[in-house]
Amino acid sequence: MTDATPPHEPVGARFREFQDGVDQPDGKRRGRGDGGEQLTVPPADFASYYGRPILKAPVWKYDIAGYLFAGGLAAGSALIGAGAQLTGRPGLRKVGRWTALGGVAASTYLLVHDLGRPARFHHMLRVAKVTSPMSVGTWILAAFGPLAGAAAVAELAPLLPQHGVLGLARRIAPPVGNIAGLAAAATAPALATYTGVLLADTAVPSWHDAYPSLPFVFAGSALAAASGVGLIAAPATETAPLRRLALAGAAVEFVGGHQLERQGLTSEPYTHGRSGRLVKAGRALLAVGTAAALVSRRSRVLSTISGVALVASSVATRFGVFEAGRVSARDPKYTVVPQRERLAENRSTAPL
Repeated sequence: MTDATPPHEPVGARFREFQDGVDQPDGKRRGRGDGGEQLTVPPADFASYYGRPILKAPVWKYDIAGYLFAGGLAAGSALIGAGAQLTGRPGLRKVGRWTALGGVAASTYLLVHDLGRPARFHHMLRVAKVTSPMSVGTWILAAFGPLAGAAAVAELAPLLPQHGVLGLARRIAPPVGNIAGLAAAATAPALATYTGVLLADTAVPSWHDAYPSLPFVFAGSALAAASGVGLIAAPATETAPLRRLALAGAAVEFVGGHQLERQGLTSEPYTHGRSGRLVKAGRALLAVGTAAALVSRRSRVLSTISGVALVASSVATRFGVFEAGRVSARDPKYTVVPQRERLAENRSTAPL
């Protein structure tokens, strides 16, 4: 939008014409030194309504930003573990499965910690509402966790004795783990993207207006982070698919991020301020990590550099998106200006 308020311009300046009396019904200017009727109320500053905020900012703490990252990492790693299982890469399979379990465990902890009481997570499982992204996401997390856990624990089978009850467990664990790993991978795409839908379902301007882009940004970020961990921890001889996966994840995230910054005034927080710096840092790290992955081949040093950059990129992107939403909720212009523009557009297109 060409008439968006610049970041440095006070919010009230956007509406100075109303304070100056430009839009009086009789077309006459009133107020400031023109001999007309004096204003009897203070100029509107659009910062509050009777002392109350226009939009209630999210009460989520930075635990939720970490939750967004850990959940994406778990989902991407489950996909990598399943792919490695199907292509005969045991080292990469093990890394993918254990990372998926670690990611979902961290994600659950951060969510419960933000909720304040573990019982609140349990209470969300008492109902299932397909129209609620929070409800659907809770059930996805509850289904993914045990499956990822079973797949990871199955990797311990070779450590068990070959005879007796534990010997039976040693023989049963691998096929059970294979089934659980594939089932976890089947739910992974939903786990990777539902958080984008969850944020877009709120009234927070920069999240709500990004509903077409956020799921793609989070999906690409999840693939990049999981590929990064694999490049760091998996045997170099088994990481060839990760380089292609990192490239695919980067492409999806770059396209989604480009659309994210073209949603009008509410895209400002993604390009300005602290949130903008985080998003830009995530994009730069993603480019570095992807480039290093493509040339790493079997170099452990380059693979490690690439992996660290890809993981750091995902962290910066998730925290940047989270902070952008908080910024847009605090500043009234991101709520008021789009509303007035939509109102003006509706009036101009309304039949006479």
